[in-house]
Amino acid sequence: MLYLRSFIFQLGMWLFTIPFTLLCLFLFPFSPITRYKVISLWAKSMLHWLKITCNLSYEAIGLENIPNKPFMILSKHQSAWETLVFQKIFPPQVWVLKKELLWIPFFGWGLAMTSPIAINRAAGRKALDQMKTQGLDRINKKFNIVIFPEGTRVKPGEVGKYHIGGAWLAHELKLDIIPVAHNAGFFWQKNSFLRKPGVIKVVIGQPISSGQNTPEKLNQISKEWIENKMTELNV
Repeated sequence: MLYLRSFIFQLGMWLFTIPFTLLCLFLFPFSPITRYKVISLWAKSMLHWLKITCNLSYEAIGLENIPNKPFMILSKHQSAWETLVFQKIFPPQVWVLKKELLWIPFFGWGLAMTSPIAINRAAGRKALDQMKTQGLDRINKKFNIVIFPEGTRVKPGEVGKYHIGGAWLAHELKLDIIPVAHNAGFFWQKNSFLRKPGVIKVVIGQPISSGQNTPEKLNQISKEWIENKMTELNV
């Protein structure tokens, strides 16, 4: 039954994604925020479809910690699921990602329309400059910024290297950091076809001020908070 439910979800996702993306291409003349609000309906629809087909839902803890001014999310990355649910939980946002993702047919095209901060990771110092320039532009356009500091999805119980780029950008743009932990990897694992039933827990931390800390300190504070919460969620 688990395989059948997962197959039905996957099939429905692709049947919906292709025509939805093609329709979204006509949104190009509209403002970035307007495009985002329409395109994010895809993610919200997929969350609803996931609940119907796989009986997988979520509980968000700490919603009161979301600021009413621009901020940066530093989050654990275990699954494709969090890229969906963040669009429902948080105000309009953009992700820092490698620009190669924008070349993926349909998915990448739709992603490009959401105004992501797309960088060339091999560019070294220039990648930081790209991130800062694009980040300031997105903040001015009323977006918030999402970064997965470990850079890639990790399995439950694993801790990747927390790259300093996100903390550095928050410091440069004077943004508070909102740390986020979740246990989505137990239900929708990296590169797995299966979506297990259950309730994913998402924990949103209190804002961490970037004005009083160095990027290194911000990175360390964020890591400690996230990993401490992960220890609690992994029990």
